[in-house]
Amino acid sequence: MLKLVGRPLLALVPTLLVVTFTVFLLVEIAPGDAGYALAGENPSPEVVEAIRQELRLDEPLLQRYFEWLGNAVQGDLGQSYLSNQPVSELLLQRLPVTLSLGVLSLLLAVLAGFALGILAAFRPGRLVDRIVTAVSSVMLAIPSFWLALVLVLIFAVSYAVFPTLGYAELSEGAGQWLYHLALPALALAMNPAATIALQLKSALIAEEGSDYLMAARAKGLTAASLMFKHALKNAAVPVVAVLGFRIAALLGGTVIIETIFVLPGLGLLAQQTAMNQDVPVMLGIVTVTTLFVMAVNIVVDASYGLINPKLRGAR
Repeated sequence: MLKLVGRPLLALVPTLLVVTFTVFLLVEIAPGDAGYALAGENPSPEVVEAIRQELRLDEPLLQRYFEWLGNAVQGDLGQSYLSNQPVSELLLQRLPVTLSLGVLSLLLAVLAGFALGILAAFRPGRLVDRIVTAVSSVMLAIPSFWLALVLVLIFAVSYAVFPTLGYAELSEGAGQWLYHLALPALALAMNPAATIALQLKSALIAEEGSDYLMAARAKGLTAASLMFKHALKNAAVPVVAVLGFRIAALLGGTVIIETIFVLPGLGLLAQQTAMNQDVPVMLGIVTVTTLFVMAVNIVVDASYGLINPKLRGAR
């Protein structure tokens, strides 16, 4: 098991260094900076320069980066330029919203993807398989933000079944929490669900001609037993690999979805801080999301050995 997770763990620190420094560099070469954003409309050069000096933006790039890095190692992610609030507090306030949206979207994607994939694999080449493939292809082609707007137009504006925006915490009740997250989670889950369905269908059909399934079929096992007790375990390995990549993409999709539904999560915060070039908050978001994606990759690599023990010694 250590071999499966060893390489991702070794890559964690270099990845964080590269990603955070890249953010610093991109903000540095971008036109304007936080000094202009905080100075208001038509500021004088003197006001802008005073703000830049106060925020220490006039110092060299490497000096500012290594100072931030030294503080971050100690758990201090700095303070927001705009609100002067500690970045860690901002992230802790917004993180539950993004996690709620992400977990619910992932659950919907896995349930729908596995259901469609297994359904299509039971009847390969038949009408059901063609319908699942066509529906999944359409789902893949539709951008999540466009689907979100359509869902809002139909179920929030035209029929007022769900709210158009806002978020209810889980402490207010599971019903209210689910009521506010239903449309954004559905919009975010559609694309990964289609990917899982197509990948699982292909993997299950590929397993059909394997020797172990032919032997099990010769023993008189039912099609359901062959599918769920034997084929699904091996077919799940490539699906889990794809799912790891889709989780990272799903996390990126929260930026647009949270903006459309005005959900106060990390996605909406990232959009706001990028516009105002609030570097400490941007770096905090990048650090947290990078750690999350790396953790997902480690879990995915570890899950290979749990799903198929033969893979534990193969890496």
